[in-house]
Amino acid sequence: MEKIALKSQRIGELVDQDKIRAHVLFYFGIKFYEYSEQTLEQVCQEKGLSVDIVVRELESPNENFQESDLPLISYPVDLIIEYLKHTHHLFIKHKLPYIGRLVESFKANHIEYDLIEKDLKALFPLFLEDFIHHIYEEEDTLFKYIRILERAGRGHFNPSELYQLMEKHSLQRCALEHEAHDEEMRGIRKITKDYHLTQDAPLHVKVIYNELIQFEKSLKLHAQVENEILFPKAMALENEVKKKFFEKARLN
Repeated sequence: MEKIALKSQRIGELVDQDKIRAHVLFYFGIKFYEYSEQTLEQVCQEKGLSVDIVVRELESPNENFQESDLPLISYPVDLIIEYLKHTHHLFIKHKLPYIGRLVESFKANHIEYDLIEKDLKALFPLFLEDFIHHIYEEEDTLFKYIRILERAGRGHFNPSELYQLMEKHSLQRCALEHEAHDEEMRGIRKITKDYHLTQDAPLHVKVIYNELIQFEKSLKLHAQVENEILFPKAMALENEVKKKFFEKARLN
């Protein structure tokens, strides 16, 4: 689409054509639901934004808002943890606050979505609180333990401290518990009837559902990296460290 066409289109039309544009506009300070009837050029002029820069971002939104496709299977454990911590940061600082704003400002004004609006506004803050707690707990316990194992594998460890940690933690148990918690969004799917949209669904509903679907895809990818790459590598490392630890203990 030519730049002139984008500039002259109403915000509501731009977002309806591609829901991810609402996310791009949000980070320029443009809430699509507040400026839906104004053209992009009018809003940029009102806010003192360069319309050409905004258009450039709208033309290729996935360049800056898509997760990297990295060959993580070949990465060492410490880099995999750094990747996972980076995605945690994106979830907490970018994706979830944006979805939270969409939910807070949600005014369905539609008989099919009035109850969904009410339920989402009640459930999403609880989901957010629980999710953030889970992430920080994971970083403070699981990731910290794996990093200690990684250092121990290179011969840097205090025998008594390492023994206590290995007695306290079990990566196999953590992996099983982690798989059991991979369905964080089940409640939201139930409320939205698996993100079902009627033909006359309001634009705000379409944007919220699109963001929730994309976030769930990111969560599944994140869980896949942890379950299929991090845990197998970490458990192999844990077995290696235990073997070295008990061999050293025998010699002493």
